[in-house]
Amino acid sequence: MTAHKPGDPTTLNRLYGRAKGKPLRAGQQGLVEDLLPRISMPAQGPITSQVLFGDDRPLHFEIGFGGGEHMAARADMLPDHGFIGAEPFLNGVAQALLHVSGGSSESKGGEHPPLGNVRIHHGDALEVLARIPDGSLSFLYLLHPDPWPKARHAKRRMMNEGPVNMFAAKLKPGGEFRFGTDHDVYLRHALMIMQRHSHQFEWLCERPRDFQVRPGGWPETRYENKARTVYGHEVWYFRYRRK
Repeated sequence: MTAHKPGDPTTLNRLYGRAKGKPLRAGQQGLVEDLLPRISMPAQGPITSQVLFGDDRPLHFEIGFGGGEHMAARADMLPDHGFIGAEPFLNGVAQALLHVSGGSSESKGGEHPPLGNVRIHHGDALEVLARIPDGSLSFLYLLHPDPWPKARHAKRRMMNEGPVNMFAAKLKPGGEFRFGTDHDVYLRHALMIMQRHSHQFEWLCERPRDFQVRPGGWPETRYENKARTVYGHEVWYFRYRRK
C-alpha cells in the first residue's frame, strides 16, 4: 500500500508490502515475459478506454487484484467492458496472467478463451489511477486490502482521505465503488472514512444483509474464501454509488 502527503492524494512516498514471493514456475515466468508486456499499461500519458481498447467501453479498475480471480471473472462476465488491474506482488500478477491467457478457470472447470478486455499494471495502483481522466470509471474495486491493523500504520491503509478523494474523482456520476474486508479493525476505519465522504458517495445499503451477504455479480476471491473457510472470519461487502 502507499502513503500520501497530506492534501496531495497523487504524491506517492513508497509502496508498502512485499513485491515478490516464491520463485515463479517456468510457465508463469513465460507469461510474465511474453503476455504481460502486451497487456501492460502504456508508460506515460492519459489512460483512457480509447487508448487501451480502441473504443469508448465502460472502464473498471481493481486495486490490488491478488491472484486475479475476481478481475478475470468480471471480465468474462462483461466482455464488452474494459478492465484495468494493478498489483505490486509479482506472484499475484503471474497468477492473474494465467486467468487472462485462458489457462485456468476455477468457475468453469478448466481452460477457457483468452480475455482480451483486461490490462494489467505490475506496480502501484495509484500511479495508474492518477493518469486516468476524472469521471472515466464505471466501477472501482478494493477487495481485501492489507489491513495494517496497528494504529501507527493506519496511514498505510488504502482507505484513507487522499485515495478516497481520488476514487471519487475518477468515478463517473453513478459509478460504483466496491469494498470488501474480513478485518474488523479495517472495517471500522473504512466506515469512518466513507462517512466523511458521504457528500461524494451514497452507501447502497438498506438492511444488514446488504453488507453481510456477497451480492450477485461479485465473484469470490481466494483471500475471501480463505478468510471464511480457514480462519472462520466474517466477511463484509460494501457498495457505494458516486453522487
